[in-house]
Amino acid sequence: MTEVTEPALTIDAIGKKCPIPIIMLAEQINYVPLNAVVAVLADDPAAYTDVPAWCRLKSHRHVGSYELPEGGWAIHVRRNY
Repeated sequence: MTEVTEPALTIDAIGKKCPIPIIMLAEQINYVPLNAVVAVLADDPAAYTDVPAWCRLKSHRHVGSYELPEGGWAIHVRRNY
């Protein structure tokens, strides 16, 4: 069982279409300490693939995507720099 790190910041992008969740993440990731986790809550299926792709592009770490009981995902990103 993998341990889920408690996010230092949660960005609520439920109901917002991509690229808005990515823009919100890009604007706010530098507000958390290095190696901290940001959770992006999103229900746009594009975010499920776009947030991990953004992580690869920007050299941050996609920790995991967790299904939310109300629908959508909590997509966890670790700040690398």
